[in-house]
Amino acid sequence: MKQPSWAALLGRNAQLLQRAAQPLRDRRKPPPGAGSWLMGSVLTEAGPRRYWLFRPEGVRFAEKLPLMVMLHGCHQDAKNFAESTRMNAVAARERFLVLYPEQPRLANAQGCWNWFDTQSGRAFSEAAWIMRAVDQVCVLYAADRDRVAVAGLSAGASMAALLATRYPQRFKALVMHSGVPPGTAHSTVSAVGAMQGRRMPHSLQSVVEPAEAWPPLMVIHGEDDGVVSARNGDAAAQMWSQAAGAREGAPLAQQRGKRYPMTVTHFKRSRELVATLVQVGSLGHAWSGGAAQQRFSDANGPDASRMVWRFAEKQFGVSLRARGSA
Repeated sequence: MKQPSWAALLGRNAQLLQRAAQPLRDRRKPPPGAGSWLMGSVLTEAGPRRYWLFRPEGVRFAEKLPLMVMLHGCHQDAKNFAESTRMNAVAARERFLVLYPEQPRLANAQGCWNWFDTQSGRAFSEAAWIMRAVDQVCVLYAADRDRVAVAGLSAGASMAALLATRYPQRFKALVMHSGVPPGTAHSTVSAVGAMQGRRMPHSLQSVVEPAEAWPPLMVIHGEDDGVVSARNGDAAAQMWSQAAGAREGAPLAQQRGKRYPMTVTHFKRSRELVATLVQVGSLGHAWSGGAAQQRFSDANGPDASRMVWRFAEKQFGVSLRARGSA
């Protein structure tokens, strides 16, 4: 039997090394989007906490861009959340910054934000370090403090809601995708019940600022979500509506091409938009309209990233008009 040559062995070993190194190269490769993928960190009592920032190309000196804060879900990190949502591509086209705080596995083994752990204070500590990351980005990269929005998926959506209700003066818009509204849980056990739609929001006194100050809310939730019950989406919209004394409008059925159909309901106080509920038919626990073949992403849904930006952009415009007339 003929033995393989040294050249063949070396070539085979080189191929094996290339395959072994591929995951490392993939982790270092920035997500799609014409711009810079920058790492930063903030110090907390528990140690440093990392975040990633997407900055579009061609930012001029002293130019202030809007800031979108994106909070990943469980079993995700900043990079794969950016890849699955494709928010960087939207940011490159529309010219805004995207901040991706990242939950370390030491804080939660599944990478979930501990949005529910209010009794021990862990939820508030995580909210505080995310706000420090926002402040740092505003200083280092000249993000516009008057145009900041926050969005999240699943546990990230619940943490986004906690941020927006605890620091409402800092955010002009909130988007919850497949999340649980604040005030529904205080422990791991109660969080599971809340995810299943078996717990409704309780009083948020001493936890958040008065409801009158809350930013406008958009809820996006799949009707076939088997992880976080779609009842939570309706509960969040109703919570915002009732707190602000808003009235529920007639649901509007919409569908773009072959994408999943959706039903959109607006909640308004006079002409002021308080909340928008987007219920997506056939969508499970996944980012609607996200990248194909990505975990927690469904390319067949309406484009959630585009909806998130358009919603935030409208609130930024309202804020600027109000400021100009003051």
